[in-house]
Amino acid sequence: MKSLKELYRIGKGPSSSHTIGPERACRLFLKENPEADHFVVTLYGSLAKTGEGHGTGRVIKSVLPSVRVFCDTQTQTPHPNTMDLIAYQNNRALAQMRIYSVGGGAIKIENREETEEAEIYPHNLLAEIRTYCKERNMRLYDYVFACEGESIKAYLAEVWSAMKQAVKRGVAQSGVLPGGLEVERRAKILYDGIAPEESAETRENRLVCAYAFAVSEENAAGGTIVTAPTCGACGVVPAVLQYAQERWGYTDEEIVNALATAGLIGNLIKTNASISGAECGCQAEIGSACCMATAALSELRGLSLGQIEYAAEVAMEHHLGLTCDPICGLVQIPCIERNAVAAMRAINASSLAYFLSDSRKISFDLVVQTMYETGKDLKRSYRETAEGGLAKLYKK
Repeated sequence: MKSLKELYRIGKGPSSSHTIGPERACRLFLKENPEADHFVVTLYGSLAKTGEGHGTGRVIKSVLPSVRVFCDTQTQTPHPNTMDLIAYQNNRALAQMRIYSVGGGAIKIENREETEEAEIYPHNLLAEIRTYCKERNMRLYDYVFACEGESIKAYLAEVWSAMKQAVKRGVAQSGVLPGGLEVERRAKILYDGIAPEESAETRENRLVCAYAFAVSEENAAGGTIVTAPTCGACGVVPAVLQYAQERWGYTDEEIVNALATAGLIGNLIKTNASISGAECGCQAEIGSACCMATAALSELRGLSLGQIEYAAEVAMEHHLGLTCDPICGLVQIPCIERNAVAAMRAINASSLAYFLSDSRKISFDLVVQTMYETGKDLKRSYRETAEGGLAKLYKK
């Protein structure tokens, strides 16, 4: 597995695979072809079908000078997020590159060896990591720091700062989100509260949802967020950690440890399955984010390795089959609410694991494999094409 820096990316929304990934691809192609006087980009699959709502064309035009963007919704490609880039000079083709945006802002270049950061983790299964940690009396975050080096702590502190800033901005904003659906920001309403009296449980639900809405709305508006593991699911982890720090007083150092544990869980899913909604549906995005959040919270609570695994397994198991059906291709409906629901589910999964981990029958590694196979079996219309589910039936 690669560094957590490849999982947690600080960038602008609304989609890691549709904006951050294509932006990285265009910057790389421009760097390799500085003499080009114009470019042509062709988008395929989900990039072609929902790119307009996700801002793909906008970000391409912001990077490449004199670029024409075409959408091909018919040609089948090896990956649902595929883009071809051609550089020209004096109407002569200089270079061509096919790039796959594989989720979380990561990209792969066809017929080229990986240029991303090298593999730094010796294990690719949680079962192997648990055995390794138990033999050495290590927590999961100890394992992360041993593999990554101490410098990852500073990066995770930066990630946590960006998450908190997104929450802070989001709960202070009101108005309508861009895109044409006329979706109103609701984080501030949730944060300010609407009932004069509420139970502790109601307050928890309200605040956790407010924080998830805040970050997700910032993402939908093109604000700066952290992929955790994607833009579309960026509100889950910050919401749980922000609430946990406020309620129980965890230090920023403890939060960094929790982010390391969450990142390890997300990395395992990314390595053994997918975090791309275009590849495996929303279970790969929201489901993965819920796994990460519940692992982080369980780490903060000092749960055992077995309990953390159980919490993460429960979180994914009950997102299996979740479709990716963004209305109008926008990361708004049902995406924003899904972040809030998943944040609350993460808290519940951690609580359940505290009591029932000894009765676990399903391993985390198995449920990740199941998610991947389920995602591959989903009809294409339910994998971020805006052609199925709510996206098909909703009428403005």
